[in-house]
Amino acid sequence: MERNPQTDLVHPGERVDDLQNGFYVIQNPKKFCFGMDAVLLSGFAKIRKNARVLDMGTGTGIIPILLKGRGKGEHLTGLEIQEECADMAARSVAYNSLESAIDIVCGDIKEAAGIFGAASFDVVTSNPPYMIGEHGLRNPYMAKAIARHEVLCTLEDVVSQASRVLKDRGHFFMVHRPFRLAEIFQVLMKYKLEPKRMQLVYPYIDREPNMVLIEACKGGNSRITVERPLIVYEKPGEYTKAILEIYGMV
Repeated sequence: MERNPQTDLVHPGERVDDLQNGFYVIQNPKKFCFGMDAVLLSGFAKIRKNARVLDMGTGTGIIPILLKGRGKGEHLTGLEIQEECADMAARSVAYNSLESAIDIVCGDIKEAAGIFGAASFDVVTSNPPYMIGEHGLRNPYMAKAIARHEVLCTLEDVVSQASRVLKDRGHFFMVHRPFRLAEIFQVLMKYKLEPKRMQLVYPYIDREPNMVLIEACKGGNSRITVERPLIVYEKPGEYTKAILEIYGMV
């Protein structure tokens, strides 16, 4: 039976977005809505069906829900510091009747190992804030600023805690910006997360890349595979076949 978005789980000012995979997500357009980066990360991440997964900075819970829609991971946990976002994520989980498969925890990424314990996950995913203080204009709305700028956590906070909560040979998947690649690799290796796979995302074939997808392995050997570039648009408003496949539209 089709779900009714006028449920008690949806608060005034919020909307229910159909993910086109049998699941839905509750969002507030005045706060922070998920973007393509979350979808691309869920497609890029190679996760076994029996894996325990932690999504750091889960926002509205979009990545755990997308991963569950792809049959990735046995149990998923979303960690989110903003109470309002964590509440929205928990309601999205309930809206999809996924309470037995996804937990939402309100807490600080910097305290992840204390919250969950060391070596407690097979996989960690993260779509962290991309910008540091001098990069870009900070959004005046705090929820959006926290999601986009390193206001409450840094790249090193995310990577160091991911390394602590991952089991040996566990995998870390992240989407970030190419202009910070040198720093990303340096921080990953500092915390024994060896880069294993990378894919650059280009808005158009003749433009510079604006996203990078990275997989790292805790305690892995030194060898990285660079996958073929992922091009988003054939022309304005028209996705490439590769993007349509990731969105499940082909």
